[in-house]
Amino acid sequence: MNTELDPRLLSLLVCPLTKGPLTYDREKQELISPRAKLAFPIRDGIPIMLPEEARALH
Repeated sequence: MNTELDPRLLSLLVCPLTKGPLTYDREKQELISPRAKLAFPIRDGIPIMLPEEARALH
């Protein structure tokens, strides 16, 4: 289920590890932290900002 993320929410969220900005990958339903090289999942429209739930980017 692809739910659109509210742009206002995206503007408030930062990476929990680096405190840096995130980018929204609509297709994969993830928030990407380029500095941490992690992708945080979005489930049912809710960003899961736990490092242990994130997917490592290569």
